[in-house]
Amino acid sequence: MRYNILFGGKAGQGPNILANLLGKALISKGYFVFYSRDYQSLIRGGHNFNVLTFSDKPIFSNDSKIDFLISLDENTTKIHKNELNKNGKILEGNQKNIYFIGQLFKIFGIEFKILEKELRNLDYFKENLEEAKKGYESEKEKIKLKKLENKINLFQNGIQGISEGAINSGLDIYYAYPMTPTTPLLNELTEKQKEKNILVMELEGEIAVINAGIGSAMTGAKVLVGTSGGGFDLMTESLSMAGMAEIPIVICLGQRPGPGTGVPTYTSQGDLDLARHAGHGEFNRIVLAPGDAVESQELTNQAFYFSQKYKIPTIIITDKHLAESYYSSSKKPLLKKVEKSTKFGRYNSYEKDEEGNSTENVKIIIENTKKRLKVKEEIEKEARKFREYEIYGNKNSKKGTVFWGSTKGAILDAIKDKKLFALQIKYIEPFPKEVEKFLKNKNLILVENNATGQLGNLIKEKTGIEIKNKILKYDTRPFLADELKKEIERRVK
Repeated sequence: MRYNILFGGKAGQGPNILANLLGKALISKGYFVFYSRDYQSLIRGGHNFNVLTFSDKPIFSNDSKIDFLISLDENTTKIHKNELNKNGKILEGNQKNIYFIGQLFKIFGIEFKILEKELRNLDYFKENLEEAKKGYESEKEKIKLKKLENKINLFQNGIQGISEGAINSGLDIYYAYPMTPTTPLLNELTEKQKEKNILVMELEGEIAVINAGIGSAMTGAKVLVGTSGGGFDLMTESLSMAGMAEIPIVICLGQRPGPGTGVPTYTSQGDLDLARHAGHGEFNRIVLAPGDAVESQELTNQAFYFSQKYKIPTIIITDKHLAESYYSSSKKPLLKKVEKSTKFGRYNSYEKDEEGNSTENVKIIIENTKKRLKVKEEIEKEARKFREYEIYGNKNSKKGTVFWGSTKGAILDAIKDKKLFALQIKYIEPFPKEVEKFLKNKNLILVENNATGQLGNLIKEKTGIEIKNKILKYDTRPFLADELKKEIERRVK
């Protein structure tokens, strides 16, 4: 069983709150939940909506058709009524948003006490409770959801995953300038700074952010900085300096459609090349690409591990869809203890001798370059101890998809009933060379949320394998499982 529910209205009407309330209740009943957000770059007005999908089995994405449409305004009905399944239902009217969640709880046969418990965590408890009761009493139970035995250990979005991964790695300081889709990380860590004894600072711009981060890292602090593509552009000179001066710093790069200011509140996978190549000169870096909330925790932790061990800059690359979508999982993140590697001392952005003095001595320059190349080899060897890639589905199949990042959810849902494999690349740099053997002589489909197939270009560069069959989506919206399933079926015939 699988249900899709769309909550829609103007910014400020609370579709996000309703999705979260229902999601938590379903989790408590043992159901797997995924929900995503779609909102315009407006504080008030416009059209916002959340789509919540739930099932008795693991799910990771939404579908194009919906079973319940919760219209907080007339515009929502006009926009989405054609997306209803044949027996779909619309809940609409002039009621307050909490009224509708009461209706849904009754329709699904979820005990009202569960909703009452969740409402206590919100403001205006008495008013909300009254509205919820009205909604609950106005409906009849239509779908009785039984209590399931599924043990769900995690229900969080990608930003929360990065936050937890950083905190569990011993984060000391987070610097950022607000820029969607990484702004929520600033909010998330701000709320936890007293409890977790971390410093969170919003500075005047991205150049200040990266330089303050480098300065703090030079004193021995574990530092994370956050930005989006346009802000990351500004950081690249200092990124190179961190590579030369051997300063460990972790950067969260939240992709948004671009170039320029792009489409601020929508999603894209257009910055893979940027993360790989930004900066001047040749220096070591790590680029990691999680595909869900659990991996956001794990790969953030690994970013800190590599950064501290090898004194290099590392980059976690995410996007709006992954950052703000909520994932449920029975898995628990596998995290590694991260030891600090730096102390306050002398650093130099120039080539330097053993005492840290700037030098133009040819022999020393050659020796330093060889040391950096040796570190690169050590990083590649160390990376093999981690899960640099994953293979899902039928590993013995000659047909399958290749992907990275947030496309994971729709792909896993799309291939569930098919005899295909799905190869996920999590380590962009260093690239897992072992996948070359697996990919040879296979019928491959590349799936990316960009227009040029940047992962495909990377695979060709590293392995010589060219993937000509490509499903590329660049309308700034994420893939939907049912649509992707049909397209994959068409490609593999």
